[in-house]
Parts: sequence; structure tokens; C-alpha cells
Amino acid sequence: MSLEKLKSAGELALIREEYEAAGCKLVFTNGVFDLLHVGHVRYLEQARELGDALMVAVNGDASVRALKGPERPINPEGDRAEVLAALECVDFVTIFQTVRVTELIGVIKPHIYVKGGDYTIDSLNPDERAALEAAGSEVRILALVPGKSTTAMIEKWKS
Repeated sequence: MSLEKLKSAGELALIREEYEAAGCKLVFTNGVFDLLHVGHVRYLEQARELGDALMVAVNGDASVRALKGPERPINPEGDRAEVLAALECVDFVTIFQTVRVTELIGVIKPHIYVKGGDYTIDSLNPDERAALEAAGSEVRILALVPGKSTTAMIEKWKS
């Protein structure tokens, strides 16, 4: 893996400070990214266009099981992080072990926070939303690619 892209929360906070000092904007998103598909790639490319660098936080394996059930993740956290780091549009990757990304938001204080169109501002986790407001982050919701989701891929494979 491109180890220079894999960062700790503390390193990401320092990077954010450097970008802030340079007048640049950091875009931040998070998710499971279990089976990377065209919907993910288009989403990440659009997110990257919103700022000067894109940070992606990947749910650790235990948090994926808590969110998605015992059969997930299909790919372990290190593999998912490596695949994301290989994408040109992704500048930094971190793995977080909690179910919610709230604490990481408080550490990084992203300029722009991006979620997919399966979310709305109102449906974001209230603690995450409060952390984003406290950080002064702009929240952007990007449209989903119709018919492209990991869950749909898994269901198709099962049938």
C-alpha cells in the first residue's frame, strides 16, 4: 500500500492545520467501502473536486460488524484501506474503530464533510452532526449512482 497515504488521526489533524495555514480546504468522508464499485469511485472523485485534498476514514472491522451484521465486512480493514489509497482521488486514508466517526471529526475538524445521497442533513447521526457544527464544517450530500451499492451487489450474488 502507499503507506504515505495511511495516516493516524493525529497526523490528519496536523495536515489539516497545514492546509488551513495555506488557505486550502480539506474534504473528509467516511464509510465501510467493503466492495469498491463504480458508485464509490464516482462519489470519491466528486468529493475530491470540492477541495484541495480528500481524507477518507474507513470503518474498522468491529465497527462494520456492529453496523452491518456478522457477515460483514467481506474484506478486512487493511485491504479496504489499501484499495482506497490506490485511488488517485484519495489523498489520505485512516482507519477508525468506533461505530461513529464523531471523535475523529472533532480531531480533524474538516473544512468540508461529504456523505452519499442515502443520507440527508437531518438523517446524519445527531452526535456526528453536532461535531461537524462545532468544527465549522460544511456538509455536502452527493447524489448516489442509481443501482450501484455494496448491498445490491451482495444480494445479486446471493440470488
